[in-house]
Amino acid sequence: MGISLFQTIDNYLKYKENVHSCSPLTIKAYRKDLGQVFDNKLDNVYKMEELWALARPAVSKWGHLSLASRNRKIAALKSFFGWLYEQKLIDTDYSNQIVCPKVPKKIPHFLSVDEIISVLKFLNSEIKNKKNEKIYLQLLKTKSLFLLLYGSGLRITEACSMKWNQIRLNENKILVKGKGNKERYTIIPSFCIDTLKELKNHSLKNDETFVFGAHVLNSRQGYEWIRQLGRQAGLLNNLHPHALRHSYATHLLSSGTNLRTLQNLLGHESLQATERYTHLTVDHLARLVESTHPLSKLKTG
Repeated sequence: MGISLFQTIDNYLKYKENVHSCSPLTIKAYRKDLGQVFDNKLDNVYKMEELWALARPAVSKWGHLSLASRNRKIAALKSFFGWLYEQKLIDTDYSNQIVCPKVPKKIPHFLSVDEIISVLKFLNSEIKNKKNEKIYLQLLKTKSLFLLLYGSGLRITEACSMKWNQIRLNENKILVKGKGNKERYTIIPSFCIDTLKELKNHSLKNDETFVFGAHVLNSRQGYEWIRQLGRQAGLLNNLHPHALRHSYATHLLSSGTNLRTLQNLLGHESLQATERYTHLTVDHLARLVESTHPLSKLKTG
């Protein structure tokens, strides 16, 4: 007897959401990926043992994708078949036959301290000279987002969904709700406080619960605020939210913060995720030494 593929995938995604606490974005991506695997014929009825034969051709079509995109799709497929086996819906664990190629570790882009300062100087100048209330408030929100990403190392989704009751300005700390609804505290540096207080005063006048308005700020819109800010401030490279989080981590590590502390501040599950910043710092120092050491240009051969 067959079963609706749509219903099977829906049950799987509910399991991922409720048991593994996957984010709505992850659930949305998995639903899209699995729909593509089965050629968007989700309304059809199949026998469970037919699913592996239906899924295999899709994997061969992913060769043109970037390694990261391919691995995400493969991970969705691997997880789905693992779940089918755990639920005893199939007799063979096909997830063991699905292999994810290793993604080369990339050193994340980050800004120099001078670049951070130049962006803040640009924002302060713009805010000071804007007399239009609407433009002034937008600049204040953009600066607050910039400070939450760089000053406290938040992910863009964490910052965009932030409520005022999570920010304790008098204690210089934020209760962050991160991936999988896991909570952590992070610090608000003193240079962020005045801007956030000013924005909070505007929000309270309008009885707004969230930092950036009456509702959660769409993360794509927040991304665009930061991208436009980078352009307007005259940065040579494109600015994106994660670059600010990388800058936060890199600058703290370079200043002597230990890895365990940084792991907690960033909300990383494993220390391995945080350790990549040590490579980044060493690489940066190597370039710095090469460019500034008095003997770096001396030919010894």
